[in-house]
Amino acid sequence: MTPSFILCGYLLLAILVLASVTGFVLNLQYQGANATINNLNARVKAWWVMAAIMFAAFLLGRVTTVVVFAFSSFMALREFLTLSPSKDSDYWPLFIALFIVVPVHYWLLGIQWYGLFSIFIPVYMFALISAVSALSQDTDDFLVRNARVLFALMVCVYGVSHAPALLMLDIPGFTGHNVQLLFFFTFIVQVSDVLQYVFGKLLGKTKLAPRLSPAKTWEGFIGGGLTATLLGGAMSFITPFGFWPATLLALLIVVCGTLGGLVMSAVKRSLGAKDWGSAISGHGGYMDRLDSVSFAAPLFFHVVRYFWTP
Repeated sequence: MTPSFILCGYLLLAILVLASVTGFVLNLQYQGANATINNLNARVKAWWVMAAIMFAAFLLGRVTTVVVFAFSSFMALREFLTLSPSKDSDYWPLFIALFIVVPVHYWLLGIQWYGLFSIFIPVYMFALISAVSALSQDTDDFLVRNARVLFALMVCVYGVSHAPALLMLDIPGFTGHNVQLLFFFTFIVQVSDVLQYVFGKLLGKTKLAPRLSPAKTWEGFIGGGLTATLLGGAMSFITPFGFWPATLLALLIVVCGTLGGLVMSAVKRSLGAKDWGSAISGHGGYMDRLDSVSFAAPLFFHVVRYFWTP
């Protein structure tokens, strides 16, 4: 554990304490009658729990971190498939997705078999699940039903798993410090969501995509996104990047994370749901917290792998 990583832990703690104090003062001012303040306080409490779990996983090592992400992927996939309409003939595709694909995919990540990890879902499971779906001989909405399972796997499992996959990168001069890279990614993707929410509530007037996510505004996206991007540059000291590369990578995370949130909001709206679940107070379900991760993680992983590994 390096001094720079410990400093980041203190920074995270300071942010959470500040958020808690702010929420407490606002709650006293409005005497608990403001729905936005109540939602903010619920989110802050959830952030404490999520931050504690993730930081503990980072401290306990790579295996624990992979297990935590595997569990999160499983729960997100379960939420997605539960909300999606299915038939009795979908039993085996759903069984394979939940109880075979998730553990095998994360096992490949755990043993750091990058080659098979990278193609297991988009190549082998695409073929297997499609074939199993066809063998049920139920052709009603076959394409829609099959595509729904494959899309869920790509988002909830394949996309999310690229965050802990950062631990397998072999970056010259950075050996043994990959957990700092994962911390950088998770911090930026989550703080971007938080700051966009705060800027949107304080300054938001122009809707970003009202039919997809009524709460998102251009003011929130620009103000929160730029602040998160600058924070990324300021945190370059825990990464193998310089200030400007770290800033640009943080911008990549912010943009891809926002687009991921909008895509998954479109999916929720098409299913007639507001949230993916209710497992996380103030945030909805697991997928509501991982939607940004699922789109930002693969791009961040592959950009870093291409430019910073041999």
